[in-house]
Formats: sequence, structure tokens, C-alpha cells
Amino acid sequence: MTEGTTSATEGGDTLTRLEQEGEIAADYLEGLLDIADLDGDIDMDVEADRASVSIISEDSTSRDLQKLVGRDGEVLEALQELTRLAVHRETGDRSRLMLDIAGFRARKREELSELGAKAAEEAKGSGEPVKLKPMSPFERKVVHDAVAAAGLRSESEGEEPQRCVVVLPA
Repeated sequence: MTEGTTSATEGGDTLTRLEQEGEIAADYLEGLLDIADLDGDIDMDVEADRASVSIISEDSTSRDLQKLVGRDGEVLEALQELTRLAVHRETGDRSRLMLDIAGFRARKREELSELGAKAAEEAKGSGEPVKLKPMSPFERKVVHDAVAAAGLRSESEGEEPQRCVVVLPA
């Protein structure tokens, strides 16, 4: 943070703070793309009370950007953490910034919402809890939201990295 600038944290300033996080993240990611000699455009948004930054390409199947996603999003998760650290270094505040690359998270969110809805239907039909495979915190949150939208309750159980969602019958 430069001399004379203040961190915006009060209610109405939250959007400004999140926009600032997005700007810092975008600058960091642009530098990363330049170093790696990769093409991609950066799109910033604020959704669900967190900054959201996406790296997109006109060629939606860009193999270059797929390298930044990695197998099952592993590289994407690491880049998100590095980007959050870059924001933290600049602002002094912990960031909950969400990073998406080539639409990977958006597609994953859709798949997980469907999985949560199907698990909810199964739990309703059988009257038994439905235990899903271990998932990351992001994946579990999407499933919990889908289960709640279907009118049921769910909970996480187990320890990382084997933590999973259990859908409870009504």
C-alpha cells in the first residue's frame, strides 16, 4: 500500500476494498502471464462478497490456459493461493479472492450443483444419509448450497484431504 492510502473496510467501502483486491490480483496475474508468455484476458468482478478474477481466452479450449488449470484444478488452486498472498502483501488483509481459469470453476460449479441435487433426491427417496466422495472446500460449499436449495441439510465430515459431504434425509 502506498503512503497516504487507507484500507477501505467499513460497510459501504467493502465494494471498493474488493475492487482493489481484484485490481491487485489482475496486475499480479498479468505479470505471471507475461513471464509464462501465455495469452489471456483478465476479467474482474465482485460476487458473493468476494473478489472474483478470471483468466479467459478467445480460444476457449486454449491448451496454454489448460496448463494453468492442471489436473483436476490443482495448478489453479495453487495459483489462487499465490494470488491471495500477493493481495495480502499489498493490502495487509487476508483475501477470499476466487480465481477461475478458462471457465474451469464455472463448469465445475455446474457439475457439483447437479451432484448435490441428485444426492438430495437420493436421500429423500431412501430416507438414508448419502455420503459423497472427498472434496475441496470450494467443491463442498457448492454441494452444500445445492442441497440447501433442494430443501435438505448436509454437513461435512472427516479430516482434510478426505473431508466429504454427507446429505441428510429430511
